Amino acid sequence: MTDHDSVIRAAGQQATAGRPSGSARPDTRDLSGSGAAQPAGTTWELEPGVRRTVLASGLRIVTEEMPTVRSAAVGVWVGTGSCDETTAPGEPTTHGCSHFLEHLLFKGTAERTALDISVALDAVGGEFNAFTAKEYTCFHARVLDEDLPLAVDVLGDMITSSLITDEDVEAERDVILDEIAMHDDDPDDVVHNLFAAQAWGLDSPLGRGIAGTEESIEGMTRDQIDAFYRAHYRPENIVISVAGNLRHGEVVEQVERAFARHGFLDGTASPIPPRTGSPLAVHPGEVRVTKPYEQVNLVLGMEGLWRDDDRRFALGIVNAALGGGTSSRLFQEVREHRGLAYSVYSFAGTHAESGVVGVGVGCLPGKVDQVLDVVRDELRTVATGGITAEELLRGKGQLRGGLVLGLEDPASRMSRLGKAELVHDTLMTIDQVLDRIAGVTVEECQAVAEIFARPEILAVVGP
Repeated sequence: MTDHDSVIRAAGQQATAGRPSGSARPDTRDLSGSGAAQPAGTTWELEPGVRRTVLASGLRIVTEEMPTVRSAAVGVWVGTGSCDETTAPGEPTTHGCSHFLEHLLFKGTAERTALDISVALDAVGGEFNAFTAKEYTCFHARVLDEDLPLAVDVLGDMITSSLITDEDVEAERDVILDEIAMHDDDPDDVVHNLFAAQAWGLDSPLGRGIAGTEESIEGMTRDQIDAFYRAHYRPENIVISVAGNLRHGEVVEQVERAFARHGFLDGTASPIPPRTGSPLAVHPGEVRVTKPYEQVNLVLGMEGLWRDDDRRFALGIVNAALGGGTSSRLFQEVREHRGLAYSVYSFAGTHAESGVVGVGVGCLPGKVDQVLDVVRDELRTVATGGITAEELLRGKGQLRGGLVLGLEDPASRMSRLGKAELVHDTLMTIDQVLDRIAGVTVEECQAVAEIFARPEILAVVGP
C-alpha cells in the first residue's frame, strides 16, 4: 500500500515528508499539471490542502481538506460525454448513449438494487445525483463527513458493477423519451440546441443534443450501451474528486476498496490526458423554428474562444459588462430603458476544440425586430470601443465575487477539482485565478471584444 500521506509538494512549497529534519528543500518541478504526467503510485500536493494520487491502474484521486466543515462531497468524473458518441452513416448510432448510461448506473448492481442505492444515501441525509455533459459525465454525492466511506462505496459499486439488464434498459428508455419531450417544451433549451446545431452542424458532436433524439433512443440496444460502458468506464478515464473534512490517505484507501470490485483496478495504465482536437469550424447563419409558445426566444452569437485561451479572463470581464448582471449594458438598455424583454443575458461557451459567445433574449413576438436591433447595436459598440475603466473594475469585482462565493462549500470545491483535472492542463489555485483577473487591462478587453464583430449565428424559436 502506498503511503498516501507522504507527498511531493508543488514548486515553492517545502517538501519535508520522508526527509530528515533540516533537509527540506523546495521541489522545482511543476506539479500543477494534469495527472497524466504524474507517475503511478505517487501522491503530489498541488496546492496547500489539495493532493492527488495516481494509482497503477491510471485512476486519479484528488482531494481538498476543509477541516472547518462537517460534510464532504465526492464526485466520480468520467472523461466521456456526448462528444464520444458515433453517428456515422451506415453504423448504429450511439447518440444519447452517455446520458442513457448515466441513468442506467442507478438501476442496480449484484450487491444493491436501485432501491438499495437510494436508501443508502437517503438514510444518512445525503444528496445524490449525476449529470451528462458534452465532454464528461459526473456522479456525485454530498454527505456528513462520517458518511463519506458509504458514499464512496456506493459510487464505486455503481461505476464498476452495474448490471444494465434488458428490463432496466426498456424501463429507462421511456423515462429518457419523456425527458426529451420535456426539453422540447422548454423554449430556452430548444433555442440553445438550435444555436449549437447551426454553429457546429448536426454531424458534429458539439452540434448535437446531449440526450439524443427519439429515433436514436428508440433504436439503441442493450448491447450497444453495455459495449459503450465497458469501453469508456475505465480507471484511466476516471477522476475521483473529494472535498470536505477528510484525510487524503483515508480517502485513497476507501476508493481502492470500493473500486476494486470485479478486478476493475487490475492492470496498469497511464491516465488519459485532457481532451484535445483539431479546430472545429463555426458556421454563421440563421435558423428559425415555429413553436406554439407565448414568447419568442432567440440567441444571437458568433465564434468565441477555446477553453484554455489566455484571453478568457478578459472575455469574462467583457461578458460581465455586456450582459452579466442587472448593471450590464444589455440589461439596462433592453429591459430597464426600453422595456423590450424580461430576460436578457450574454454568455461564453468554451470547449476543447471551439467556443461561442452570444446573447439570449426572451420577448413578445411583436418586439423581436426591435430587440435584435438593440442587441446588434450593443455588440457593435463593445466590439469597436471595448469597455470603460469603470466597467473593468465592476467586471473584475463580479468575477472575483462569483469565484470566491461559489467555492464556499465542499460540493463546489469538489467540482472545481474534478473539472480541472479532467479537462484542463493545469490546476490553477484560487489566488492564481484572482491574480489573473486583477491583471486584466482595458486594452486586453478591447482586443478580445473584437470577437463580437465576427459573423452572426442567429437562432429563433416561437410563434
